[in-house]
Amino acid sequence: MKSSRHDKRAQTMALHGLTALMTLIIILSVAAVLGAAAGLANARAMGMAGAYVSLARGNDCSSFNPANLGLDGGRRSGLQFFGLGVSVSNNSFSLDDYNHYTGANLNESDKDELLDKIPSEGLKVSADAEVTAVGLSLGNLAISLSAIGAAEINMGRTPMELLLEGNAMADTLDLEGMYGEGFGLASVNFSYGQRLYKNYDRQLAVGGTFHYLQGLGYEEVTELNGHAATLATGYSGAGSLTSRTATGGSGYAVDLGASLKVSKSYTIGVTVFNLYSHVRWDQETKEHRYSFAFDTLTLAMMDGDSLITSDDTTVAISPFTSQLPTLIRVGLAHTAGRLLWAVDWEQGFKRGAGTSPNPRVSAGCEYRLFSFLPLRAGMAVGGKAGTTYAAGLGLDFAAVYFDLGAANYNAVSTASGKGLSLGVQSGIRF
Repeated sequence: MKSSRHDKRAQTMALHGLTALMTLIIILSVAAVLGAAAGLANARAMGMAGAYVSLARGNDCSSFNPANLGLDGGRRSGLQFFGLGVSVSNNSFSLDDYNHYTGANLNESDKDELLDKIPSEGLKVSADAEVTAVGLSLGNLAISLSAIGAAEINMGRTPMELLLEGNAMADTLDLEGMYGEGFGLASVNFSYGQRLYKNYDRQLAVGGTFHYLQGLGYEEVTELNGHAATLATGYSGAGSLTSRTATGGSGYAVDLGASLKVSKSYTIGVTVFNLYSHVRWDQETKEHRYSFAFDTLTLAMMDGDSLITSDDTTVAISPFTSQLPTLIRVGLAHTAGRLLWAVDWEQGFKRGAGTSPNPRVSAGCEYRLFSFLPLRAGMAVGGKAGTTYAAGLGLDFAAVYFDLGAANYNAVSTASGKGLSLGVQSGIRF
């Protein structure tokens, strides 16, 4: 009877745990939270799935390719009033999944279906956002103020298996492969582009962006290990987690770009983002350590005093440094006429908040149905977000513009997708 009561209790806890977990993922997938990807606040680029390295002009060059400021068509003077972009995603569950499974009595088929949705690398949740307060471009120079950040966690696949199926005899729960990182930064950006060569319509320009960074917050899991095993005599396990945090710091980052206008209608560009970066975190720097252990814990013991031992400590540590993720974008664009299009390739070099080592290819287009009404669409594959479907539109009255953009991950429908991006921006040209 006791075993039966524990089985029912475990099933109830599993159902509540699954509901809470999926609620967290869905909330993160439709809400605006900390995150960062340079250019996310550009709604025009978002509507074209981010294919924008060779199309960026004026203020937009700071986030995509500063070399475009050196091209004849790229020196566009103007003032951007604001820009806001948010993007949150996970790699496993959609809003439809949440509505279908939350509160339901899960059978074996349901459990298998849920586990099949989680890839072998684990359950990832990512959040990105960027806010641009003001941006000014004058000829070859652009200056902007922005706030950026990034957050990503990987919860692993094993905890979900334990949650849904329990732990059979001799099974072992391992925490390997789980990680978490997040940061927030305010940035003052200075961009400059210079033409090096011109022969009729053909032009070559180079440029750079210097970011002065003010740290807003940082947290990283630096060590995570542990296991729990089911034995004939009960349960045993041990584990530890170490993370470091800070509430402020400062630093800088440098982007370099080049742009080749091969004809009146076609431009090729390349940008290396965060070619060099350095952020020193020196305010309220702390290390948090948590460890636990239990040995031959039985169901009978669980009804009485706990035999689990744990230790949770926080200590002040010396200032530490971090770097922003380096990535490369290469793009080709058709830049003249009523129909504009672009194709970009992006490559990151590390796994973590705001970046992925998986290459990403994006393609987008803009068609002016009327001179003041540009319509946009795009698609991207690979990278951190996987397959992305994007759309957007704008109101462009030459001197004043207003843009909206949206992107959905892994499905055209918002309900079936595993994340969502939204962007809006406005400004004037002079």
